[in-house]
Amino acid sequence: MSIKSCVMNRCSAAVLLVASLALLGAGGAAHVRAERSGHACVLAPGELTVDDLPAGSSVTRCRAVGRLVTHGGAGLTVPEPGTKVSVDSLTSDGSTHGFTLQVAADGTVSYSYDGDTHTATGDDSRPVGNRADAPAPCVDTAYSVADRKEYGTYEWFIGDGPQPGDLPRREVRRAFEEGIAAIIHGTNDCGLPDTIRARARFLAATGHEAGIDHRARCTARDGLSVWDAGDLSSDSVATTCSWSRPVSRGPDRLIEADVRFNIEDYRFTDSPSGGCDDAYDIRSVATHEAGHVFGLGHAGPGHENLTMYPSSFACSTTARTLGKGDVLGLRSLY
Repeated sequence: MSIKSCVMNRCSAAVLLVASLALLGAGGAAHVRAERSGHACVLAPGELTVDDLPAGSSVTRCRAVGRLVTHGGAGLTVPEPGTKVSVDSLTSDGSTHGFTLQVAADGTVSYSYDGDTHTATGDDSRPVGNRADAPAPCVDTAYSVADRKEYGTYEWFIGDGPQPGDLPRREVRRAFEEGIAAIIHGTNDCGLPDTIRARARFLAATGHEAGIDHRARCTARDGLSVWDAGDLSSDSVATTCSWSRPVSRGPDRLIEADVRFNIEDYRFTDSPSGGCDDAYDIRSVATHEAGHVFGLGHAGPGHENLTMYPSSFACSTTARTLGKGDVLGLRSLY
């Protein structure tokens, strides 16, 4: 029976759905988009986009938990209901590509994109990476926050594999600790006192890996916050994936945050000097990534001298200390 005659004879909605899906399959369609309402939801195998699983869809009805959703080159694995996951990448040119996927307790999905909560002031129309014309770090008050924070103590591990700069693990651990300390103490050269109430504690080396794949996409979380090094997409110097859960009348509660340095495409050093050859300072990158862990977002074009600008710039150590906007962002959370 044809679809036309089926409609003429008032066939059931179920028969129409089967016929429609058969036509889509015959036409070679890559995805069947999730429906926002109704009882049926069919997703094709493989990677999904935010258009395949639009805001308002039910991840439970669509059986989307554990599926990879991509947008603008970034990717997130759909978490269980009541959980939010975010991906943030530090890039070589200061470009941004990241987003957040939130699954409500009832399974409804929603998205926000890098820059949605940006509170930066000033001219954001200048070319990316123009540090000479950007405000000095102790003058620039720009910041953005990601609506999450660490309410307790951020407990983290270091991976037992290769390390940035081919340095011994103990030296890399020290660099990571100093980057984290710069965030939780608001370390700056602006004379701003430490009023930030954030805490962190290193636990141990681990065989677990950061929940980040070779294309800088967030995989499923494993309950451990791991800092490690490995392969990422070639435009990502380092990537942070953060998972959080809602808190009544406050930012979400951080439940895990993983960080990976890209040692396949970039070189790292703990002591940049006049002879530095296009290597990234481990402590500067660590400070930036720790900013994401504790809830800071990116400061976009026009704010190149802040730690949370999305590039730490090769052979530069300036991001080791925070600018005024970085400190104000942390104070707004802690």
